[in-house]
Amino acid sequence: MYEINHIHLRSSTPRETAEWYVKAFGFELVRDWVRPFGDRFVRCRSAGGLMVNISGPRTGEVLAPATTDTYLGLEHFGITVDKLEPEIARLQELGARLVSEPTAADTGIRICFLIVPGDVRIELMEVIDA
Repeated sequence: MYEINHIHLRSSTPRETAEWYVKAFGFELVRDWVRPFGDRFVRCRSAGGLMVNISGPRTGEVLAPATTDTYLGLEHFGITVDKLEPEIARLQELGARLVSEPTAADTGIRICFLIVPGDVRIELMEVIDA
């Protein structure tokens, strides 16, 4: 089974950005924390149930400025998979390029990032049974 897991936005002020979405669209603020990467991470849920993550730069990371111009691509969207490695191999056969090896992102979650056709960055997420 494949389903869209979340949309991820980047912001220099993640909490304020999240609060704007709460006000503007009725998002629910689910969690606000600093991850091991050093970035502030705010998780929201849309009224329809879609998770929208908003984070700042990671430690030592310099983000390119945002643009309102029309352009290709987005930060990333996440897809939950049963196991990372077989999916990485399958997606590479379809033209994806692995840009971040699998790593533990939080308790019970492993992630990796790939660039897929169209220069779109996706995150694969494996939830590990406890």
